[in-house]
Amino acid sequence: MKKDNKRVIYWLFTGCLLIFIMVVVGGITRLTHSGLSISNYKLISGTIPPMNETEWLAAFELYKQYPEYQKLNNHFSLQDFKDIYFWEWLHRVIGRFIGLVFLIPFLYFLVKKQLTKPTIKKCLILLFLGSIQGFLGWYMVKSGLVDNPDVSHYRLAAHLTTAFITFAYTFWVALDLIFPIKKQIIKQFRNLIRFGLAVLMLQIIYGAFVAGLDAGFIHNHWPMMSEGEFMHETVLIEQNPIYKNFFEGKSGVQFVHRTLAYLVAILILIIWKKSKNLNLTIFQFKGINTLLIMVGIQFALGVFTILLQVPVWLGVAHQVGAFFLLTAMTFTLHRFSK
Repeated sequence: MKKDNKRVIYWLFTGCLLIFIMVVVGGITRLTHSGLSISNYKLISGTIPPMNETEWLAAFELYKQYPEYQKLNNHFSLQDFKDIYFWEWLHRVIGRFIGLVFLIPFLYFLVKKQLTKPTIKKCLILLFLGSIQGFLGWYMVKSGLVDNPDVSHYRLAAHLTTAFITFAYTFWVALDLIFPIKKQIIKQFRNLIRFGLAVLMLQIIYGAFVAGLDAGFIHNHWPMMSEGEFMHETVLIEQNPIYKNFFEGKSGVQFVHRTLAYLVAILILIIWKKSKNLNLTIFQFKGINTLLIMVGIQFALGVFTILLQVPVWLGVAHQVGAFFLLTAMTFTLHRFSK
C-alpha cells in the first residue's frame, strides 16, 4: 500500500477532532470549577468512575481533605460533588483515549510500513507533545491541592497552550500529506502570517491567564474598562513591582488581553488587504477569507463574554472561537509556506 495514504490522513484528522473535543471539555471543566474534584491520578483504574454509593462516598471523603472543599465548597452535598466530578473525569478519560488513538494506529502504520521517514519523525514529535500535555495537566492540578484552592494560571496557560500547539502541529502534518507538491512562496507575505500566528499564540496564552485568574469577572464594559478608562488605574497598582501587573494582576492581564485582541484583528486585516495584490490559489483565497470571518466572530465573542460576565456557554464558545481562529491561521500559513 502507498505510504502516507488516506488512512494516515484520516487518523491525523481524528486526532485533531479529539483534541478539539478535549479542549471544549477542558473549558467546561475550568468554567464550572470542576478541575480539582479528583485529587489523585490513577492511569488505568482512574478511567472507571465510582460505581456505587460506597465508592462515591470514599471519593467525596478524599475531596474533603483538600483546600477547595475546606475553603470554598464545604457546603457541598454528595450530588454537588458528583456534578463537578463528572467533568474532570470526562476530561481525563478523553485524554487517555487520545493517547490510545495516537499510539496504536501509529504502531500499526509503522509495522505495515505505511509512513515515510519524514512523517515518522513528525509523528514522534506529536507523541512527545501528547506526553507533555498529559504531564502538564497533572502538574496544573497539583498546584491547587496544597494551600490555595485554585490552579496556577501559569500552569493552566502551559496546559492549554500545549493543547493548541499539539492540535496545530497535527493539523499541519495532515496538510503536508494532503498537499505534497511544493510551490514557490512569497517569503515576505509568509513572514507576515507567521508574525500574525505568533501574536495569536500570545493572545491564547493571555486568554488562559484571564481564565486562570478569573479576570473576566471585572471591568465588564466595552470598549473601555471601568469608569470609561481605556487603561484603568487598577492595571498598575494590584501587584508590586509594576511589571507583575501584566502577568499576575487581574486588571493588568485583562488589559493585555483586550489590547492584543485589537492587534490580532489589525494584523489579520493587513494580511487580507495585502493578499488583494497577490495572485492567489483557491485554497489561499479561502484560507484568508476564513481568517477574516473567524477573527470577526472571535472578537465579538470576546466582547460579549466580558459584557455578560463570562457565562459558561459563552466562555466555552470564546475558547472554541480561538481554536477555529488558530485552525484558519495554521491552514493559511501552510498554504503560503509549502
